Amino acid sequence: MNLTAGNVALALLWTVVAGLGMWLVLIPVRRRSLTGLLVSTVLTGAAASQGALWGGMHAMLVPEWSWRSMVVLTVLSVGVTGVAAYLAARRFSRDADSLRMAVTELGEGRIPAAAGRKLTAENEQIRRELFLTATALNETRERERALESARRELVSWVSHDLRTPLAGLRAMAEALEDGVADDPELYYKQIGASVERLNQMVEDLFDLSRIQAGVVSLELQKVSLDDLVSDCVAALEPVASAKNIHLTGSVTGATAVNGSGPELNRALTNLIANAIRHTRASGHVDVQVKVTSVGRGPVAELTVRDECGGIPEAQLERVFDVGFRGQKARTTGEINRTQLNAAGAGLGLAITRGIVEAHAGTVDVANTEDGCRFRVLLPLTAAA
Repeated sequence: MNLTAGNVALALLWTVVAGLGMWLVLIPVRRRSLTGLLVSTVLTGAAASQGALWGGMHAMLVPEWSWRSMVVLTVLSVGVTGVAAYLAARRFSRDADSLRMAVTELGEGRIPAAAGRKLTAENEQIRRELFLTATALNETRERERALESARRELVSWVSHDLRTPLAGLRAMAEALEDGVADDPELYYKQIGASVERLNQMVEDLFDLSRIQAGVVSLELQKVSLDDLVSDCVAALEPVASAKNIHLTGSVTGATAVNGSGPELNRALTNLIANAIRHTRASGHVDVQVKVTSVGRGPVAELTVRDECGGIPEAQLERVFDVGFRGQKARTTGEINRTQLNAAGAGLGLAITRGIVEAHAGTVDVANTEDGCRFRVLLPLTAAA
């Protein structure tokens, strides 16, 4: 029998009544959990389908024996649908439990597992993102702890380094005031040297704060590294001679970079002064500049080699950290490097790294046979 408009309307009514009735009946189940919501959604759809089928059969006046068959089919259909809904809801619940556990571990500061029981593709992606987020947060916390440790060390060392010249200034001022100074002129010179040391320390702290804040202002221009090396070597030659240290410098090829001449001069001066400070008497400090090739193409390579006896391998990675001072270094003959930055608060090499990185370069350190090699890589100018 063909369906008429009335029959279609009747079948539609049965669909609405069956679906809405099932939806209302399952309200308590739906409100309990997401699993209940999933089950109620599946069963509501199944009820609506059965309503449409039964409505159509009633409208077409199907024989009684067909009704009995439909009852059996409906029961079987509801059973299959219910089992499918239960299994889907169970899978959904387990996936949700896995994600909930990962979120809990993330909240407790732990890194959730990147793998485990197999999840659906979407949930697997969420678990992966939670793992990556936890890893990033853990790395951030480690960096913060390292920075906080470096800050505490810096404050401690700066306080100590400030206390020493201040105590000396007080003692000399009191001696001059009481008129008990044997050589007032010598005291005045020592006061001037102490004030200069304090001033240099304050300038280092200021420059370091600018570098760490990322507000280093560079007036870029073409800088010739051979002139830079010549100026630095000439300026530090008296310091080296006072320690009976042989200071040399050489440049191979035309090497020019885009940068700030004063800033690069300070970075190189820090490296050379550090090398002179820790090289044994009658030792040798050598500065070389050449063009070399790395993965990104030709670059200017500036190296400073000293004869300090080397740095313990465990401390190499921390040489450029703010405020870091080595505890004890390798000893070879007369060479004994007990502090990496003994003359200051451990800021010179940190400032050097900041300046070099501001010029899109890199700086590293390695041990050699009898000392250390500090290397700076800087991009060449287009014309170099």
